[in-house]
Amino acid sequence: MSYRYRTKGTCSTLIEVELDGNIVKNVKFTGGCNGNLQGVSRLVAGRTVDEVEATLSGIRCGMKPTSCPDQLSKAVRAAYEAQQ
Repeated sequence: MSYRYRTKGTCSTLIEVELDGNIVKNVKFTGGCNGNLQGVSRLVAGRTVDEVEATLSGIRCGMKPTSCPDQLSKAVRAAYEAQQ
C-alpha cells in the first residue's frame, strides 16, 4: 500500500510511504536534505511501523518542534492506520 503524507514544519514537503502490512517497504521524500533523507529512507526499510516510531518520534531540527525523521514517524503511522 502506498500513502502520501504532507509534512508540517520541515524543509521536506511530502513523504511517500509504501507499507506491506506493518513493514516499511519504501520511503521517498520530496524536498529537504537529499542525501540525509535517502539515508533515513534506507535505514527504515524493512522495519516495522512501531520500530520507526520508537526510533524517530520526537527528533527536533534546530529550534523547530519537529524534523523530517519525526514527520516520517507520523507518516508511517498515518499510512498504517489508513490501510486498516
